[in-house]
Amino acid sequence: MSPQEQYGARRSHPRSPRSRTPRLVALAGALALTSSAALATPLNPAPQQARAAEDKVLTVAVAQSVDSLSPFLAVRLLSTSILRLTYEYLTDYDPGDAHPVPGLATSWKPSADKLTWTYTVRSDAKWSDGQKVTAQDAAWTFNKMMTDQAAATANGSFVGNFREVTAPSPTQLVVRLKKPQATMTALDVPIVPEHVWKKVTDFSKFNNDKSFPVVGDGPFVLTEYKADSYVRLKANKSFWRGAPKFDELVFKYYKDQDAAVAALRKGEVSFVAGQPALTPAQAASLKGQSDIKVNDAPGRRFYALATNPGAKAKNGQKFGDGDPSLLDQRVRHALFLAVDRKTIIDKVFQGHAVEGQGYIPPRFSTYFWKPDPGQELAYDPARAAQLLDQAGYRKNADGKRVGKDGKPLNYRVLCHATDPNDKAVGQYLKEWWAKLGIGMSLDCLDNVTDPWLAGKYDLAFDGWSVNPDPDYVLSIHTCAALPATPKDTGATDNFVCDKTYDELYARQLAEYDPGKRAGIVKQMESRLYDLGYMNVMAYPNAVEAYRTDQIKSIETMPRAAGNIYGQDGYWSWWSAVPAGSGDSSGGGSSTGVIIGVVAGVVVLAGAGAFLARRRHATADDRE
Repeated sequence: MSPQEQYGARRSHPRSPRSRTPRLVALAGALALTSSAALATPLNPAPQQARAAEDKVLTVAVAQSVDSLSPFLAVRLLSTSILRLTYEYLTDYDPGDAHPVPGLATSWKPSADKLTWTYTVRSDAKWSDGQKVTAQDAAWTFNKMMTDQAAATANGSFVGNFREVTAPSPTQLVVRLKKPQATMTALDVPIVPEHVWKKVTDFSKFNNDKSFPVVGDGPFVLTEYKADSYVRLKANKSFWRGAPKFDELVFKYYKDQDAAVAALRKGEVSFVAGQPALTPAQAASLKGQSDIKVNDAPGRRFYALATNPGAKAKNGQKFGDGDPSLLDQRVRHALFLAVDRKTIIDKVFQGHAVEGQGYIPPRFSTYFWKPDPGQELAYDPARAAQLLDQAGYRKNADGKRVGKDGKPLNYRVLCHATDPNDKAVGQYLKEWWAKLGIGMSLDCLDNVTDPWLAGKYDLAFDGWSVNPDPDYVLSIHTCAALPATPKDTGATDNFVCDKTYDELYARQLAEYDPGKRAGIVKQMESRLYDLGYMNVMAYPNAVEAYRTDQIKSIETMPRAAGNIYGQDGYWSWWSAVPAGSGDSSGGGSSTGVIIGVVAGVVVLAGAGAFLARRRHATADDRE
């Protein structure tokens, strides 16, 4: 999966609904870099099992929990990033400009009618248990997703248009489509070993977190996991692209982000990713510090305010308790007209972001869209008041907006307790909407998943990491992404279901011409903007920091100015070069831009156990 976050985050296409049965609720995490294994520590409680002192370990401090370690269920950015290190995809994204490059497949070719795609699977790849990786593993992975609804939870939309998948030989994979599909070189699906996964009986409950090491074929092998503590990864010495330079990679969770920053200063961790980025104050405090480098680059995420459109399932059954006034487009537009994006950029992000417009960040210039002047919902409190009057919500003697039933407008806004941006923006919203006569309460929770999936909110802070191919984040607003019934969990982000949007989605998916497809995608963004269910307020920068006395070099994506954590691939951690190493070109990277990482453990502290439901991510859910 590619890192897409959802405040819900996440990454590529919609997944099929799965039942809401408790599942792995994993820890929210921060990765911490640990270079010595001889002492008993929270990451290494058993000294007798310590790794050699000379082992190079990269510890990354993170502020997000894992929702599952199963590639069939995981959607959060941290989870999918870990799985991206564990399992190869058919194709990867070049770290320079994100064009498709060979992954498990060395080449691919469509038929003249574009309905049959043939992939040549490399013959030099091995699973970490020594068995060869074959095209049959890929065929089995896709067929399982096509025939088992639970296995399609995370990435089912990628195979929804597949007619048949076969492996005529160990190195040949053939995919036959129902109709053309433009994402065939961007199938962000981890390929798993059939000989291991065919033993799984219930994909909705299997979280891949009990037996270690986990058999994979990526640059790292998942060797250990402890809920509310850590995930440990070991360098895969037989990785076809070349072994990572760090021996272990550890992701460690810090619920208090200031504590994570303090740990970086002390050298207890090598890298801090933030939540999803460091705050301006944290970044400022680290700049100029000896042996610490702050990376501040255009991000791949958007930061939005989502409106409950009236939660419903595919069977037509409505549920939740969203305020009915929000079903009126004029009310939704009025709320967004009262949001001053410039103030949010200047006061909350303090310049480490750009003003939000369309659904896809400007980093992806091919698909970036902005509204026409007459269409734009720019800051205009007077116009907002007029729309509320027209919608029948006028001020009473106390200055409160009330409907015909005399009930005042008072909205609940769901926010992530661990995200300081939510709280800061929430206070501005309360002030701006109060001037319109609208009340607002900020409902900040450690776990926003339950009320979100149940539709029990009026508005909510939302955000996703977008992939080079935007199909996935577009798909989560289709009717097909809704849960089958109120008891199920769908791939939907916010219960949006619009016929016009769905028609455009189908058109872009079948369009191979890049220019024409980009035009359709922009029409989709325009439609989503006009519906008023999603108000993209900002595109935050990727603000992160690492210790240069522990990491010599590391690959950013894009290479010119990009992020390190949460990439569309494994380039950063695979390429990282430890400080003190004579090597300046990590992991066989042709770019020479690398950063040393102590490979090892992903420590996730927080949520106790995995949930059998998709979790709305905090600020960076998914790839």
